[in-house]
Amino acid sequence: MRVATFSIAGERRVGIVDLDSQSVAPFDIPVEQAQLGVLALLRRNGAGMPRTLSPLPLAQVELDAPIPLPARNIFCVGKNYYEHAHEFARSGFDSSAGSGAIPQHPIIFSKVPESVVATHSSVLIDPSVSTAIDYEAELAVIIGKGGRGISKADAYDHVWGYTIVNDVTARDLQGKYSQWLIGKSQDTFCPMGPWAITKDEFDLENASVRCFVNDDLRQNSKISLLIFDIPTIISTLSQGITLKPGDIIATGTPVGVGIGFDPPKYLKAGDLVRVEIDGIGTLENRIVERVQ
Repeated sequence: MRVATFSIAGERRVGIVDLDSQSVAPFDIPVEQAQLGVLALLRRNGAGMPRTLSPLPLAQVELDAPIPLPARNIFCVGKNYYEHAHEFARSGFDSSAGSGAIPQHPIIFSKVPESVVATHSSVLIDPSVSTAIDYEAELAVIIGKGGRGISKADAYDHVWGYTIVNDVTARDLQGKYSQWLIGKSQDTFCPMGPWAITKDEFDLENASVRCFVNDDLRQNSKISLLIFDIPTIISTLSQGITLKPGDIIATGTPVGVGIGFDPPKYLKAGDLVRVEIDGIGTLENRIVERVQ
């Protein structure tokens, strides 16, 4: 099931997407609940899915991020594909490189909720703050059932579904500060979408993630090549941290980010970044210079 958060006539709704008919059928839920996006479905406390109303043409709605304002920071995993771990270690911006290119344990950081924007929204860059803006195409996990001390064997029981995230990063700020939050959490630096899919519809073993900048293919990898798989990530995070429904975990990016080129291929105003994941869809955002 594909579930979209969208707006029509200034009103936010949540509904089931039908790609064959290019339509979305809104759930019959109060407008105030729909403000939460997909999170509204995860907080129904076992009540089941609400009924749907008459479908609307996708062309007539504006897609929002699946969870427009997450309740907590987005959890992220750094250096989680082997080739990317090596390219980042060589870049000179990796504060963890002293421990080796390949991490022994998952590297966890976060992005603030307010950095989330939808597909087709602008990613705003401010040259007075950073001149080294990079892209990172990633699969994101959406937690459906909370828990603490979750075992790897039980991890998928806690997964509701998946979406796409572009972990936009200010590399100069990432290198300047030992913690990555500032460089990762600039306003609009977490494009998410175009919608979410339930875990039963996603072929994790065979799906690939790709990133294009102005139709130039930069990243292309099987998601199954993660260093730390999804059960390991969930188990690691939940050791002492209680995961909650609606938590989002970006699982890491493959080789091909801008910092990996010589010279680096940073994003600039006017660039169009497109992230694709098989079975989910396409997340597309234009880079725009912020007007002071």
